[in-house]
Amino acid sequence: MITAEEVQNDSQKKEFLEFPARLYKNDKNYIRPRNIDIEDIFNPAKNKTFKAGECTRFLFRNKQMETVGKVAVFINEAYQQKQPTGGIGFFDCIDDQETADFIFDYCKNWLQQRGVEAMDGPINFGERDKFWGLVIEGFIEPLYGMNYNFPYYKNLFENYGFKIYFEQLCFSRPIFAEVSRVFTVMHAKHSKNSDISARPMTKSHLEKFASDFTEIYNKAWASHGEGKQMEESKVLKMFKTMKPIINEHISWFVYDKGKPVAMWMNLPDTNQWFKYLNGKFGLWEKLKFLWIKKFRKNEKMIGLVFGVVPEWQRKGLEGYMIWEGTQHLRKHTDFKVTEMQWIGDFNPKMIKIAENLDTTVTRKLATYRYLFDRNKDFERHPEL
Repeated sequence: MITAEEVQNDSQKKEFLEFPARLYKNDKNYIRPRNIDIEDIFNPAKNKTFKAGECTRFLFRNKQMETVGKVAVFINEAYQQKQPTGGIGFFDCIDDQETADFIFDYCKNWLQQRGVEAMDGPINFGERDKFWGLVIEGFIEPLYGMNYNFPYYKNLFENYGFKIYFEQLCFSRPIFAEVSRVFTVMHAKHSKNSDISARPMTKSHLEKFASDFTEIYNKAWASHGEGKQMEESKVLKMFKTMKPIINEHISWFVYDKGKPVAMWMNLPDTNQWFKYLNGKFGLWEKLKFLWIKKFRKNEKMIGLVFGVVPEWQRKGLEGYMIWEGTQHLRKHTDFKVTEMQWIGDFNPKMIKIAENLDTTVTRKLATYRYLFDRNKDFERHPEL
């Protein structure tokens, strides 16, 4: 017998955080997320998605009142799909199909009561940049803000009837590996154009770079839909939050006559520091973090966003930007490996760019979809 209880009090909130830590205690690749990063998602004062959405967390107990699973289930009005589609995320479960089916059924019923016709998962109650997707290949240390799970989770989802809506590919390469000749040729070509310039993002000019980021992002991603547009105020707030960990040698912007036309955003993988803090980030942990950050080299950086405005696409500007930035960061940083945040398999243009960098796919995640009408034709994410 399994019972569900809504997460409401402090004890339940703590258990929502501690259950996965116990579940993965013997997995050497598991890095516990910071508690604050999880809790902020479920705090209406921190997460604007609550303004047009609804989210509830649940714990699931066996007859001995031991936690055997947890999940968040939600509706996000900005998540526009062909049919009304809700989401589930922050799913953890013991290796038992009956338990997983109970959890999935519970979420399905919760969503159906609210007029929803499908559920995607595991996804985030908010943007796709964090806690999105199920690891199906490459069970290695997760990047900061990335989901991690046991291999058996794939069977739990698929045995219930979830199908892959899209795959999320993570590409990686050594910093000092040879760069594709295509990029060096394009760099040589655009370097001759005096109207084209590149500069790294600096902490002292965050307002300017937030404005430039917003302009490029919204132009480059406008056709993607599903809540992709960003506000400059939000970007600036995000940049200010990231300021303590920004490395001024690894994020690059390209300008045409001073107008922003391309960007390549990277950050150090903070999980290489956070993995020593066991999810906590109080005063002691903050001091410990600063010490670790100062004295322990971080050799992995994360490619967050890559974008070129439409009028400059397919002209090789990305080659100019990548080689310009790569030459610089090789001289001024300790990074040895870069791994890109995931690229959806529905985005062949970005996948081609990643492949041209002579990268390898180091992990795959999947966004699953479950249609409540089992007779309805399943369609994968449309190609961009």
